Amino acid sequence: MLKLTRAFAALLVICVALPCGAQSEPPVSAHHSYLGFDKNEYPGDAALPALRRSFRFAGFWLNNPPGALQNGWTGKRALLKKHGFGFLVLFNGRLDAELKGKDAAALGTADGKAAAAAAAREGFAGNVRIFLDQEEGGRLLPEQAAYLFAWVDAVRAAGARAGVYCSGIDVPDGNGTISTARDIAGREEAAAKQGRLALWVANDACPPAPGCTLKNPPLRLVVTPELRDFVAVWQYAVSPRRAQFSAACPKNDAADQNCYAPGMARTADSVVDLNTADSTDPSEGP
Repeated sequence: MLKLTRAFAALLVICVALPCGAQSEPPVSAHHSYLGFDKNEYPGDAALPALRRSFRFAGFWLNNPPGALQNGWTGKRALLKKHGFGFLVLFNGRLDAELKGKDAAALGTADGKAAAAAAAREGFAGNVRIFLDQEEGGRLLPEQAAYLFAWVDAVRAAGARAGVYCSGIDVPDGNGTISTARDIAGREEAAAKQGRLALWVANDACPPAPGCTLKNPPLRLVVTPELRDFVAVWQYAVSPRRAQFSAACPKNDAADQNCYAPGMARTADSVVDLNTADSTDPSEGP
């Protein structure tokens, strides 16, 4: 899903691939983290039982995913719930090119209201946590920050809880480095708001990521002091493998560099991103 802005290459965060001998049931780990998947395309009703054997929660788009003309997840919440999935509820935000020269805050307010309304239509609880998909990484540009925090305010005003999916990978920033996650967490607007702004951090660099494996890592591996009160979910593997970040990862992805769910035919329906969280339901849980 992610891209790095300005001088950085456009990078879509998708996934890596599971080893052929991966366990079909996620292991119970001492750190009590839980394994989830996300993908832009709905995998199909028939795939849900196999996916549930490995994953406790699933990404769920409220609007069209990046680059898509339609949203296959619409109307599928009840079926996913029936199969025992928790949720990562996502709203696709706007790229910087869509914000430049516009009233970014007004767009953020409108999109935040739309996100809360879409969640209600899908049957999510009124206090569901909705993650804004912040596709572009690095330090937020002024219009990006105006849009993001206006979106957060609008979601909260509607009674829901706010989160942001963003890059946790440090990139050059003047004489130092910055990640989108650290930039968001460090802004007074985010830290001072009532309630916790949850971050879903994307970081497939090894270390700290373990590559494409069902042995999901603990969140603490990506929680720096600045992020201690923010990180709720870590996306630790993406498809296809992003070699510029994952070159040091174990070679546990498939030959085509995608991450496939175990126990399923290797098709587009079984390509997944891997996530870890301390909750089986990061959007509806505490």
